[in-house]
Amino acid sequence: MSAVLPSQPLITALQLGHVLKSARKHRKLTQAQVAARLGLSQNRVSYLEQHPDELSFKQLLGWCAAVGLELRLGPRDNTAPTEPVEW
Repeated sequence: MSAVLPSQPLITALQLGHVLKSARKHRKLTQAQVAARLGLSQNRVSYLEQHPDELSFKQLLGWCAAVGLELRLGPRDNTAPTEPVEW
């Protein structure tokens, strides 16, 4: 693999969708391949990349494992500029 994906904070669900899609493409995986690993249809994976707010936590963890991501939680860096939270 060429470059390593940088770690980045997520503030909105839309950002999560972009990260999941980028990681999938970085691993040279198709939506169908990710879908098979998650027990979903390719259409559902496509939909969830566009609507990540509908991912279950279990799906998110499975997706992270499938595309080589690690999910971490921690305190927000309050020195960085913030965007409105999309919850």
